[in-house]
Amino acid sequence: MADGTGRRRDRDDEGRARNARPRDGLGRPLPYGTPGVERQPEGVVRSPEESVREAQRLLDAGMPFHAHEVFEDAWKAGPEGEAPLWRALAQVAVGLTHAARGNATGGARLLLRGAEGLASYAGADHGMDLRHVVAWARGLAGRVAAPGGPVVDARVEAPQLRGGEERGVCRLPRGEERLRPNA
Repeated sequence: MADGTGRRRDRDDEGRARNARPRDGLGRPLPYGTPGVERQPEGVVRSPEESVREAQRLLDAGMPFHAHEVFEDAWKAGPEGEAPLWRALAQVAVGLTHAARGNATGGARLLLRGAEGLASYAGADHGMDLRHVVAWARGLAGRVAAPGGPVVDARVEAPQLRGGEERGVCRLPRGEERLRPNA
């Protein structure tokens, strides 16, 4: 089937439509032949620890779209009871993606939807500081949804899933650090 430009649609080995165009770090398609960012492989089964570590690496690199794919894999491959955790984290990552692309409305909605999912989740957190991620997502949603709100830099705004690598350190929305009270 042609894609409107006379080209045949890209297909995977099973015949499903797959866009083989290169992508930028926020997952936006680039013209064929343009160097892009390597895609995240789909369907990778990781341990929860590996999923958190890989997603954090991608978030820190300013690639929340790719991090969302890691969360989706965990959501699909993990125990059913943990699906709400991984789904909410995927929504937060996609919310950051949209905010970084300049889609304030969509970004804020997804950040809030993910935050609500995390706030209501009562299962295993795999060492993540979910309260921190919820507060971060709500705060970023409020900033991007405000009139004249910023287009965010995904690398600077990346959440720390574990609330900061050092004990007692909290990464603020603008990339600053401060000691947490009671740390």
